[in-house]
Amino acid sequence: MLWFRLDRRSTPFHHQMAQVKLFRNLVERELEITAGFLHYRKFLAGEVIFDAGEPGQSLYIVISGHVAISLPGLHDAPLVEMQANNFFGELGLLDDWQRSAQARATAQTEVAVLFRGDFERLMALHAPIAAKITLQLAHHLGQLLRQVMSQNSEQGSVQ
Repeated sequence: MLWFRLDRRSTPFHHQMAQVKLFRNLVERELEITAGFLHYRKFLAGEVIFDAGEPGQSLYIVISGHVAISLPGLHDAPLVEMQANNFFGELGLLDDWQRSAQARATAQTEVAVLFRGDFERLMALHAPIAAKITLQLAHHLGQLLRQVMSQNSEQGSVQ
């Protein structure tokens, strides 16, 4: 792959990883190991990171810059704006479902990418680390689900 840089050496992001909610329960050595499974990519402002309908294969972590997550046809009204230490595309680690939204860099952006295949290798080689990441991922998805349910119940009571 020409677009992604895999660098097993310590990267500037390696020191930032502890600030990412997904990795907050990892100790220094576990962060170093996990960093070895990440790939890095830079995007220009306006560049599409992934589009709705594409197969989900990876999770993205914003190192620097900003990313807008938008539904198809609604690019002027993003669902959410991501910034440094936020992550998105997390369902791409868990299943083969198509992306439901578009991710677009709104400024020059660098991301760390964890592909499903690399996450599966992490699970096989370093199960305790993968378990900690998976638990954080489950907490994150649960929180998102509760937010959606809360918004739906608020909308339902207004109608």
